[in-house]
Amino acid sequence: MKVIYCDYNATTPVDRRVASAMWPYVVEQFGNASSLHQPGRIAREGIDKARQQVAGFLRCHPSEVIFTSGGSESNNQAIKGSASLLRSKGNHLIASQIEHPSVMAPLQYLQKQGFEVTFLPVDRYGRVDPNEVQKAITPKTILVSVMHANNETGVIQPIAAIARITREKGVLFHVDGAQAAGKIPVALADLGVDLYSAAGHKFHAPKGIGALFVRQGIRIDPLIHGSEHENGLRAGTENVAGIVGLGAAAEQAACEADSRQNQFQRLRDRLQHGLEKAFGDRIQINGHPVERLPNTLNVSFKGFIGAAILEKIPEIAASTGSACRGQCKDPSPVLAAMGVPRETAMGALRFSLGKENTPGDVDRIVDLLKSRLR
Repeated sequence: MKVIYCDYNATTPVDRRVASAMWPYVVEQFGNASSLHQPGRIAREGIDKARQQVAGFLRCHPSEVIFTSGGSESNNQAIKGSASLLRSKGNHLIASQIEHPSVMAPLQYLQKQGFEVTFLPVDRYGRVDPNEVQKAITPKTILVSVMHANNETGVIQPIAAIARITREKGVLFHVDGAQAAGKIPVALADLGVDLYSAAGHKFHAPKGIGALFVRQGIRIDPLIHGSEHENGLRAGTENVAGIVGLGAAAEQAACEADSRQNQFQRLRDRLQHGLEKAFGDRIQINGHPVERLPNTLNVSFKGFIGAAILEKIPEIAASTGSACRGQCKDPSPVLAAMGVPRETAMGALRFSLGKENTPGDVDRIVDLLKSRLR
């Protein structure tokens, strides 16, 4: 049985060029990057090169890139680190109702520590209104956190508009960019955000490596204490091979940005048109028709349960929503926040396409769904 993988928002395969770049640091160049001898210097050079590659990818300065273990750590570092340092200035934070669990969970943790959190609604397309952000900010607000692109629907948020508001109000702005980086252009020098999280395994680097952008002049408390690694923000001996892999993946994503985006959008639109032709009004597309990731299609099959569809058609490796929700049988809280009725939300599937997919894959997905959903 040939399985068509269309769950790239959950994770991506490691690019062979990335694996090749990592290999010497796995088996030969094993030095500790903090050591002064030659093996240590070679490891440090690998990290320095990767930092430049990631900075080029995100359009920021290399000194603003902090390496972490992934998107979840980056989000926790940004949110908890900001709250810890700025608590004397205020105890109010703002986020949207559709954030990833790695943002929601630290915010809920901070609520138990006495912080107040305002969770902003989204419209029926899943977008935050910047005016709602402005109205929610109070003299006690210290941080706003809004994701760049939603992991379930692919909907892209008006980040630049929100950043202008937070900058004017003197409030830190964190963006979870795990789903955006590698799929759409990210120019942090122009975007105006203060903190930005990225996860390597979303753009063909290995799992367990990520980055946090911390704009020059911004201070936050470390999440992991110990030695003064990563500008004092992330203690621990560096994962050199993983960092090198992240740098290589970032460079590849930057070089192939236009071609990947065009490929993704052609495939996604082909899939959407195929499903609309096959199912008509028996399906509903969830999310914004334009402001969404080029690779992501969230569609509800009316009268069906999404999980049951995937069980019925094991040839399709898709998702019912966020991979981090596990085997949850409840409807997606993201779709609920968008006002999608429960019975419609229960039939939702997320197709997230990648650079290994072909038009033939897309046509096969449509054929399988059409033949098995009667």
